[in-house]
Amino acid sequence: MRILIAPDSFGDTMSAVVAANAISRGWAAARPDDSLVRAPQSDGGPGFVDVLASRFGTLVTEDVHGPLGAGVTARWLFDAASSTAYVECAQACGLHQLGGRPTPRTAVAATTHGVGELVAAALARGARRLVVGLGGSSTTDGGAGLVDALGGPEAARERLTGVEIVVASDVENPLLGALGAATVFGPQKGADPETVELLEKRLTEWSVTLNELAGRDITADAGAGAAGGLGAALLALGGGRVSGATVVADATDLTDDVAAADLVITGEGKFDAQTLRGKVVSALHHAASTSGAGGAGARTLVLAGQVALSPAEVEEAGIAGAHAIVDVAGSVEVAMSDAENQLVKLAEAVAGSFAR
Repeated sequence: MRILIAPDSFGDTMSAVVAANAISRGWAAARPDDSLVRAPQSDGGPGFVDVLASRFGTLVTEDVHGPLGAGVTARWLFDAASSTAYVECAQACGLHQLGGRPTPRTAVAATTHGVGELVAAALARGARRLVVGLGGSSTTDGGAGLVDALGGPEAARERLTGVEIVVASDVENPLLGALGAATVFGPQKGADPETVELLEKRLTEWSVTLNELAGRDITADAGAGAAGGLGAALLALGGGRVSGATVVADATDLTDDVAAADLVITGEGKFDAQTLRGKVVSALHHAASTSGAGGAGARTLVLAGQVALSPAEVEEAGIAGAHAIVDVAGSVEVAMSDAENQLVKLAEAVAGSFAR
């Protein structure tokens, strides 16, 4: 059988690349004659650059400012053939860069300045197409830090004239209001109700500058609220939003891999109802069922940290099976602390009982 192994990241426990390798090792141990193709995936959040780098391009390392001003080392990917730079905002302003749990103080202070420094480095290298993966940020500054790092609104617009900007994000939220960046995502970044109100006020004031920069009102655009409003700044500078999962799928020729597969194995940290509403796993399942195995359709297996759907719900979704690391690890604690090894064990166990 030809098996396509294409997981998303497993939250903070495993990157998509590590997960794909773990599944491959486990599956091969039980079924050594199967042909395995690894194609780790991402929706634009943490791991975006590493997923793409596993297939093409040159990784570039930069020392930039982290979300709270301290220096961090970040990586971006350059594809010289297409003069395209792939930047992952979480590399410079991710929650994991805070050095501890997010708080109201960090929610206010966190900045996208380092993302702007990565963009400047990509432009200096000759990038004429800029793909920015949004997700996992600690910031709610509306991209003000990025704009500042590029020299301010007018300088940023001038530097990006003639550069295609792709905003890679599956988040469709607007910048402001009940569904906006501060209200919806602020609490995840440490903001209490009073801080959410402060962030909303700050974004509202900053949006005046962004709208002037864009020459129109961009606050209600889908994706403007992504990464704490970084999406709005990139849209104001001429960007267009594309699903992050679609960006990765297109860049890695996933369509061809799916079409040739007899079975697609995917996964993520928690397989639940939200997974079935447009995330990486559901997109892969749809592609597999309609185009896999030479157009006849391929089955999909899900290996996840936890499975929150009942067997009936999994079957109703058309998925061949969903299996949890927790079931082989024995506890959530072991599943998280020893995630890679436990995923190897799970993949081997599932492969051993898998019937063609």
